[in-house]
Amino acid sequence: MELDPQKLVVVTGAGGFIGGHLVAELKRRGHERVRAVDVKPLGRWYQEHEGVENVSADLREKDACYSASDGACYVFNLAADMGGMGFIETHKADCMVSVLINTNMLLAARDLGVEHFLFGSSACVYNAERQSDPDVTALKESDAYPALPEDGYGWEKLFSERMCRHFMEDYGISVYVPRFHNVYGPHGTYDGGREKAPAAICRKVIEAQLDESGVIEIWGDGLQTRSFTYIDDTISGVLRLMERGVTEPINLGSSQLVTINQLVDIVEGIAGIKLERTYRLDAPQGVRGRNSDNTLILEKLGWEPSTTLEDGLERTYGWIYEQMTSGVRDEAAAIFN
Repeated sequence: MELDPQKLVVVTGAGGFIGGHLVAELKRRGHERVRAVDVKPLGRWYQEHEGVENVSADLREKDACYSASDGACYVFNLAADMGGMGFIETHKADCMVSVLINTNMLLAARDLGVEHFLFGSSACVYNAERQSDPDVTALKESDAYPALPEDGYGWEKLFSERMCRHFMEDYGISVYVPRFHNVYGPHGTYDGGREKAPAAICRKVIEAQLDESGVIEIWGDGLQTRSFTYIDDTISGVLRLMERGVTEPINLGSSQLVTINQLVDIVEGIAGIKLERTYRLDAPQGVRGRNSDNTLILEKLGWEPSTTLEDGLERTYGWIYEQMTSGVRDEAAAIFN
């Protein structure tokens, strides 16, 4: 299936990181009818695009979801109250409330005849007992069960995945469920408490450069492992899933596993400095190890994310450095105030 550029595409969470990049790619591909929806007021979106119907609306409200979905053929539901580990470990109730968004968007899709519905899930759905060692075995899609996801945010994502599945079974909506693995890149949060590790490390290295402190604080012992997925790969994967009609939950992540210390090494290399490291062991850290098994996405799409962490971080670091040195601060850090 190729997405029809004449039919209405709705992107929720469009004022956020992934949503903003998706809208940009849809416009680049020639889509003429794009409705971009986000709870933040216009002017606080990460990206705003001309020739797009930009709507500020709270999709926790049912009526807003019906208005947003009216006339749509394709819905990319990327709206959620979320952030990095520092946020989701301390705002579990807020993260759970996002279930209202997906519930109401699915009801609207059912009642308004939306044909294709994508829900942005997360690697936080995976069983925590399989992620207790930095030398982790890459996670297969089946490792989400028996269920023991990240408390709060992970449970909401896993529950919403099941709801998507049953709406497809009962009502015939084609549903697509990418499980995002630590997405990073330009035009995202790097400050304010919701930033994820790559952006946080870039910011901290830049701060150490600018104030000449020579010191960086790392959350945890630096030995925890992750894979990080560059935003361009994420957007390509999202569109490929819908185009190929892959309706089962699927990993959308890089398989390049690194420790947090190695992540810092890469950013230091980009900046051309070496910093003294202090370790904050009482800070939120998440699981000890997480990596993406890409067997299924290779089988279904003949493709997997391929941007190296070194290349992606160089682009991300450059963008954050420009923001910080030009006097522009990230005013879009808080989604719900």
